[in-house]
Amino acid sequence: MPYASSASLCLIFTVVLGLTNCSHASLRFLRGRPKGGMLVAPAAEHVNQKLPEAHWFTQRLDHFDDSNTKTWQQRFFYNDAFHTKPDGPVFVMIGGEGTANPIWLTVGDMMKNAEDFGAFTFLLEHRFYGESRPTSDMSDSSLKYLNSEQALADLATFCQEMALKFNLTNSKWISFGGSYPGSLSAWYRLKYPHLVQGAVASSAPVFATVNFPQYMDVVTASLETTGQDCVRNIDNATKTMQALLTTEEGAKQLTELFELCEPLDKDNVNDVATFANDLSGNFAGVVQYNKDNRAFEGAIGTNITIRTLCGIMNDEGIGAPLARYAKVNSLMLHTYHEQCLDSNYKNFIAALQNTSWSSSASEGGRQWMYQTCTEFGFYQTSDSEKQPFGDLFPLKYSIQQCMDIYGAQFNEENIRSGVTQTNTNYGGYGIAASKIVFPNGSIDPWHALGITKDVSATEQAVFIEGTAHCANMYPANPSDPPQLVEARHQIQQHIMMWLQADS
Repeated sequence: MPYASSASLCLIFTVVLGLTNCSHASLRFLRGRPKGGMLVAPAAEHVNQKLPEAHWFTQRLDHFDDSNTKTWQQRFFYNDAFHTKPDGPVFVMIGGEGTANPIWLTVGDMMKNAEDFGAFTFLLEHRFYGESRPTSDMSDSSLKYLNSEQALADLATFCQEMALKFNLTNSKWISFGGSYPGSLSAWYRLKYPHLVQGAVASSAPVFATVNFPQYMDVVTASLETTGQDCVRNIDNATKTMQALLTTEEGAKQLTELFELCEPLDKDNVNDVATFANDLSGNFAGVVQYNKDNRAFEGAIGTNITIRTLCGIMNDEGIGAPLARYAKVNSLMLHTYHEQCLDSNYKNFIAALQNTSWSSSASEGGRQWMYQTCTEFGFYQTSDSEKQPFGDLFPLKYSIQQCMDIYGAQFNEENIRSGVTQTNTNYGGYGIAASKIVFPNGSIDPWHALGITKDVSATEQAVFIEGTAHCANMYPANPSDPPQLVEARHQIQQHIMMWLQADS
């Protein structure tokens, strides 16, 4: 049999909890990805019910090379509690750039719909993330098997085998995903329409781009929802910070004020870029997940909102804007149990160069960085004049990271080639498929790369004013705004139409 059960869930919690002491803010929030992936793994104390067991499925290492016969074990979970009719639907949640979390098969909007429609549910972990490790390490030669096309082929193979195993061949399948897995959900419907009858693609950045300065533009606009003062004070703090970077005494002052792990080298352009990027990330991470109901996962920092940060930035009692900027940084360090802020570029690169599965990089940082350097770009740079975080982390800073981690061949020309290939392969904003719904939140910076207007009569956008990244996926809350409640209703209506359709 190509699968075997395992109940080693405690390992998930041990790994996740053991990561919280890492002091590097860039690894805490890397290329828009928080530690643990876009859908953060839960802390053990928040699991108040029995979770589905882990199972294993034999996958091919390379779906596109018939001469390569190597296989590996991919992890998955399932829940058939609501599946009462033999021809009932099947919902499959697609894993992404982090450990697959079986709690998604017990709570959340997909499971609410599973209960309503009597669906069998699966969760498939993405290759090279979590416990789904196709190779002995994460070396460059191993990571060449990490890409979205292989992941989609994994999903297609898995779904066909599960249909046979669980007698689901007469069932209609619908895919679900949020963030990068949201893109995979849409692309799965595009590439394998005979296997999936509809797709929910939440907060899906379907357009790949090398330079993504619009990310910080949306962060800025989201901060401005509290008023103009917050952004103006960030801008003033940034200008003061950049002025201090011109002298040794100023650099020493910044080192102390922002609790750096080691003295800031003002003459090291990459150290300065890392420092500035870390400080902007304090705001970007909060904006991306503002009031998203992640508390059910045990996610750290869910009590910190846009209003929390802007409240600090607007508090004259703290001192000048730079002091308030530092106060925000101290709050984030305390929240994530970090002793100091490590903005040393060499330390950052060294951590992501580690190819061992036992390293901190295996949590997903090295793998996600590789995918951005080969397929997606998504570099959230300071190359826009519409944002208040300065101009210290331009595109060349992100390109340099790819070259320093994986080699000189990962230069801008080759990265652009890979990004172009991704958009050619899937269509980017012009994805030409059917029966896909694209929920996006207006506060979420990723919506700039998503579908926010209807593409066709069967590719519908659900743009949710005032909500953040993947907000529609989380469990409903009495405090949810009406527009989020309506969005979930619209998604359910799409699912109903797909299930009722003849084909």
